[in-house]
Amino acid sequence: MKIAIDVRRVRDFGVGTYIRNLLQALVHEGPEHQYELISYPDDQQNFRDLPGNFRVHKDARRDSSRWDHLDLPRLIARIRPDVTHIPLHRVPLFLQRPYVVTIHDLSSLFYDEAKGLLHQARIFRLKRGIERAGRIIAVSAATQRDTVELCPSVEDRVRLIYSAPDPEFFEHNLPSDARSAGPDAAIRERQRILERYQINYPFLLYAGSIRPQKNIPRMIEAFSVARAKLGPDFDDLRLLIIGDDISRHPEVRRAVVHSRVENRVRFLGYVPFSTLRIFHETAIAFLFPSLYEGFGLPPLEAMASGTPVIASSVSSLPEALGGAALLVNPENVFDIARGIKEVLTSPGLRAEMIEKGLVQAKRFSWANTARDVLRVYAETAK
Repeated sequence: MKIAIDVRRVRDFGVGTYIRNLLQALVHEGPEHQYELISYPDDQQNFRDLPGNFRVHKDARRDSSRWDHLDLPRLIARIRPDVTHIPLHRVPLFLQRPYVVTIHDLSSLFYDEAKGLLHQARIFRLKRGIERAGRIIAVSAATQRDTVELCPSVEDRVRLIYSAPDPEFFEHNLPSDARSAGPDAAIRERQRILERYQINYPFLLYAGSIRPQKNIPRMIEAFSVARAKLGPDFDDLRLLIIGDDISRHPEVRRAVVHSRVENRVRFLGYVPFSTLRIFHETAIAFLFPSLYEGFGLPPLEAMASGTPVIASSVSSLPEALGGAALLVNPENVFDIARGIKEVLTSPGLRAEMIEKGLVQAKRFSWANTARDVLRVYAETAK
């Protein structure tokens, strides 16, 4: 088959992880198929190590542009693939069939700040993109149910295919640029990164985007409540938040000020992948009290890193995390705080969660994902 894949979101948090790891897994499936990648010009270096059956096409147009409804279909028409894969639900209105669309979640529908005609237009585009698809990949059973509820006519075309943590999260204590130099160099590299960010204290970690459904203000309030209950042994405890630029989210800054933890919460923005791995490995716990998730890769990546996870008991998270996380009510600040206190003050519980977390994270495999996705391509191209 000749398969076109829109990879313009390769730098994003969740979708970017999906694109990068799916491509690498498809490489390992062999050279049988030809892959035509649609990339932003500045991102082409991300694909230079791919083998000869992967070819990159430049497209400078953002998928959020209204002109993308015409430009991407024109490019696809020139490529003439057997099937096109759009790895998120932003499908151009005039994209020719057959195509596959991956639905990671429907948060843009449930948490859309737009009202009136703009909201209705977004719903129309979302539903049209799903209903015209030859196949729809849902990354969890929860997302599958949401998709079918929104578009009942596609029920027989939806395929459940789980994502997986990036394999490098399982390679503990070995940053990529120190791996070949042995364990001592890896330890020094870890220390160098922590010193660069002036981190010499225990910390809780959140990594992901900052959006309303991520529940960040309530997480900050819960951190403040937990610190008050933990006592002097945890005076140095901090909360690190890796993700969007905080200046775009005044409600999160207000939560920090209101909770009086200005000197205890740090926003680091986006960090390189090797740095993110170090933070995952050195955090004493990972917090993820999201109100809605399509799958929940960040807490699985924390589990793969050997870090206990405190996460929501709602949406797809119980499905993804199994019994390996401590689940809390994301709408109750005191329940989130209770989870933090339990994990931090119980060495036995921590050890059990770490062991179960590693087992749970290994249940998911990009090799399995790629094979399932290839079957979906073949079904769609018929």
